[in-house]
Amino acid sequence: METITPDPRRWWALAALVASMLTLGFDLTILNVALPTMAADLDAGTGAQQWMADAYVVVFAALMLPAGLLGDRFGRRRMLITGLAIFLAGSLVGALAGDVNAVIAARAVMGVGGALVTPLALSVLPTLFAPDERTKAVGIVSAASALGLPLGPIIGGWLLNHFWWGSVFLVNVPMAAIGIAACVFLLPETRDPSSPRVDAPSAALTASGLGALVYAIIEAPARGWGDPLVLGMLTASVLLIATLVLRERRVPRPMLDMTLLTHRGFLFNTIAATLVNFILSGLLFVLPPFLQAVLGHDALGTGIRLLPMMGGLLVASRLAPKVVARFGARASVSAGLVVLAFAGLLGSRTTVDSGYGFVALWLSLTGFGFGLSLIPAMTGGLSALPRDRAGSGSGLLMTMRQVGGAIGIALLGSLLAGTFRDRLDVTGLPAQAADTAGESVVAAHMVAQRTGSTDLLASANSAYVHGMDVVLLVCGTAALVAALLAAAFLPGTPRPAETSTAPDLAAEEADARQ
Repeated sequence: METITPDPRRWWALAALVASMLTLGFDLTILNVALPTMAADLDAGTGAQQWMADAYVVVFAALMLPAGLLGDRFGRRRMLITGLAIFLAGSLVGALAGDVNAVIAARAVMGVGGALVTPLALSVLPTLFAPDERTKAVGIVSAASALGLPLGPIIGGWLLNHFWWGSVFLVNVPMAAIGIAACVFLLPETRDPSSPRVDAPSAALTASGLGALVYAIIEAPARGWGDPLVLGMLTASVLLIATLVLRERRVPRPMLDMTLLTHRGFLFNTIAATLVNFILSGLLFVLPPFLQAVLGHDALGTGIRLLPMMGGLLVASRLAPKVVARFGARASVSAGLVVLAFAGLLGSRTTVDSGYGFVALWLSLTGFGFGLSLIPAMTGGLSALPRDRAGSGSGLLMTMRQVGGAIGIALLGSLLAGTFRDRLDVTGLPAQAADTAGESVVAAHMVAQRTGSTDLLASANSAYVHGMDVVLLVCGTAALVAALLAAAFLPGTPRPAETSTAPDLAAEEADARQ
């Protein structure tokens, strides 16, 4: 453990980290509001939209663990600055992109930058703050990341109402530049040469295995699950991930410590947190087209109408620690998943004529269920481990959550795309127009406007709502199964010596990296 010497600039340095995490936070949700507009301008079908969202998450999930080790070995400030610079470069490419492939490439580059920034933002705190100040500092950084989630749709909506879609990328540039300048002038350099070496083969196996899986899921609705390319990608994904697991079990100091999953509390809490992220990412992908294309709201109106979900999430995040203190983590996680299941089943009753009031109701319940289950699941998972394994446990938990998010966008988006295409009535349309209309609800609206077909417009709205209802039904059922598993297998209230709050665990994670 390094000796802590209070730096008079430490709170200014914390402000630099807050700016960085805030930028990454709202970038996670800002693109969802922009996707319908980008789909129209770039002629992007549902599969292309899934890749625009997933390219960031797949790269982020694959590189987060090795990125943290790079910071430990070569300097955390240096890697933070590098990450912000890469994120800035990716944002510039995205803002200037002229086609879908360029946007997907830009999002992947931004994922590299985000993977460098996220783990290192917490790991530098122990070198800046003594233990009596550290919990407060960790809480501030975590709050900045959480605050970015509801800000994303509103900022994105306002930008799209006044500028072109590239502005949702361009807004990152000044924020990242401020973060870089602040890191250069305010953040001291720290490193830990004794940390494990970065295992390049394991990082490559993670990225390629996850990428092959997501590719297969996204392409399956259009090509068919029996298509040779889809089957080949699924097979390759299984082989690559199996090779990764075998390799990580054999190396002396694994980057991804699979033995942590032998702890029952950690395993089932990780499953619960991963499933919650799976559902959240999928819903944030399917909801904006419904609000924008079907209900007819503009981009800013769409962002504002997503706030009930974020409001429920914020309320539950304040309530969850009290519920855990009184009834235990198992009760909180199980109850949150039950609320999430009810919200999904209620949302599956949405029709074209339901109106926003009904949608706001189940959105609020959805956010509340997320908050009530996710925070206790993460805290409970880490508190089930010995204190000296909090760092590696946190890395594995965060990686699994990001993997859940990537698969959620791919799987639920593909389910929606297949259901929409099967349900859409394109009778009387030329073959090319029919194929275009089947790509997405936005494309169907554009074809309906060109052809003057009110029947196609009504069919597109009905087909999309039906597809969204199927997605919500799947989400609700999955949450209910997860609630039963949590109630049956999660440990009861942890012993006092093992209990920890979320900020404390984050501080322990940072300590473990020293």
